[in-house]
Amino acid sequence: MPEDPASHGTLGTELATLSDGLTYVSLPDGAVLPMAQPGEIAQSIAPVNLSDALRAELKLASPHVRLINERVRQKIGARYSIPDELKMLRLAPSPESAAYNAFVEECREWGRVEKAALGL
Repeated sequence: MPEDPASHGTLGTELATLSDGLTYVSLPDGAVLPMAQPGEIAQSIAPVNLSDALRAELKLASPHVRLINERVRQKIGARYSIPDELKMLRLAPSPESAAYNAFVEECREWGRVEKAALGL
């Protein structure tokens, strides 16, 4: 991965290794992989245009996406218990259920932004 001089770490995220044996990574725009790579990696580095099918497969396999999904659930659960969420179903439509739906959508949007930052 490219070095990030600001954090002294690396840029990019390993998304997942799929059943085809290929490991997919996400790099920020403008990031360039170092020329020195182990032989087995250097021979197979190539940009990928994500089809909808490949994007879906990466989302299913990526531990980062699972973590984002879990954080969305945690954000919702911090404000609404499962019984509270079930209650909102019974109350709909109401101002309370509208507030609940708005909050859930806000949490889901956060997750979508995080996944988009990974290219997914």
